[in-house]
Amino acid sequence: MAIQLEESWQSVLGEEFEKDYMKRLGNFLQAEKDSGKTVYPPGNLIFNAFNHTPFDQVKAVIIGQDPYHGPNQAFGLAFAVQKGVTVPPSLRNIYKELAADIPGFKIPTHGDLTKWADQGVLLLNATLTVRATEAGSHQKKGWEQFTDAAIQKLAKQREGIVFLLWGRFAQTKAAFINADRHHILTAPHPSPLARGFEGCRHFSATNKFLLEQGKKEIDWQIEG
Repeated sequence: MAIQLEESWQSVLGEEFEKDYMKRLGNFLQAEKDSGKTVYPPGNLIFNAFNHTPFDQVKAVIIGQDPYHGPNQAFGLAFAVQKGVTVPPSLRNIYKELAADIPGFKIPTHGDLTKWADQGVLLLNATLTVRATEAGSHQKKGWEQFTDAAIQKLAKQREGIVFLLWGRFAQTKAAFINADRHHILTAPHPSPLARGFEGCRHFSATNKFLLEQGKKEIDWQIEG
């Protein structure tokens, strides 16, 4: 597996790459490639969330489950898609909530959330790769152990991070997080198949908590 990991994350997660589970995962991904399978996102974007949001700059964490499995969608940021790709239903609902929650927020025409990542929002999928057209095809191959390690390192070594846990899967990660050290926000998943995300007001709540700590709030507005 070609590893391109931001320096601060390499320092806290580097040992994971030496563990047997990660070596098995690398072998699995190589076998996918050797058999002609298309895997998303491209190798240079697998660790995109980490590379845009250094360990010591994480202010908030949004946890997704799986990359999008359509052409040109996934690029390593949970819930995001590349410009020029139709905004998926879950992200449309996220935008609708932002419009209701943040005064003046205008719904963007694209789904590139890099601006959030560059401000300290770690957009972390539990599984970092997927086989084209097959949702969940790379689950339980080792990625979850790696991303759980990332969450655990943040929870133990940092303080005052806002964890936005949407849906039952993401909420299982609360077991790793000390609520006395961090701020945990929970809501149903923003998918149209779930109900209850509307009205959660997590974006203004995140900014309120950051301001209370003397940190700069997130500018949630995506241009375009």
